[in-house]
Parts: sequence; structure tokens; C-alpha cells
Amino acid sequence: MDKNEIHKLQAFLRRTFGNEDLRVAVNPRDVEKADLHFGERKIALIGVDDEDGDRSFTLEMKIPVGRAVLQEYLQKLFDNPKLKINNRVKKNDSVELTSGDDFIGIISADDAHGSSYTLQMAILDFDLDEV
Repeated sequence: MDKNEIHKLQAFLRRTFGNEDLRVAVNPRDVEKADLHFGERKIALIGVDDEDGDRSFTLEMKIPVGRAVLQEYLQKLFDNPKLKINNRVKKNDSVELTSGDDFIGIISADDAHGSSYTLQMAILDFDLDEV
């Protein structure tokens, strides 16, 4: 990832999660990946997908809490009360994350007990052009 993509990803994620303290930096072990930081803490990994000639990005964030406190955890983490968890139609193993009316991504259970989750978010190249 180049500096321009890092800058655009950071601006996009700050706007999406409603928090200016988010920081994107190149992953020190793999220059085709980036880390999303909140303060000094790394909270997510961002990968690149160049298939089909279109460049897009995937964000993966581990969430170490159960379903009962998932929404509250994310709202407090990002200091954003607009973040909401919504049930998916005909799906019991995952939920949608939104901010107001905007879809952010899918949160899936990591285990059958629902004691931890993973947020997966697709970021398309045209999403970054809007920044």
C-alpha cells in the first residue's frame, strides 16, 4: 500500500467509525497490509484484494466480547453512540454493524458459544475516492 492509500483509508475509517483518533499505518511485516490503531493499540488488520482488476480492501477486527455487550463495546470503543448492531434476516451466527443508516460490515461469531466476534468490512476503491 502506498502513502496515498494509507491516507485515504485513514480518512475513510475515521469518517465511518466517527472517531478522529483512528490511525492507519503500514504493517511492519507485510507492506501489502495495514494496521488500524486506536491510540497505541492495534485493533484491526487491513488487507488488499487486487482480483478482477479492481483494487479493494478488507478490514478484519477481532472483538473480544459476547453478543450481549457487543453494541455497547463498539459504541464505547469508538466513542460513537450511532453504531448499532442489527439482526440479519435468516442468519443467527452474524449481525450487521451500521452507523445511522450506513452499513459498515458483518460481525460473525468466532465460536458456537458467541464469546468473541470478528468484524469484516469491505472497502471498495470508489469508497476511498469519496474521501
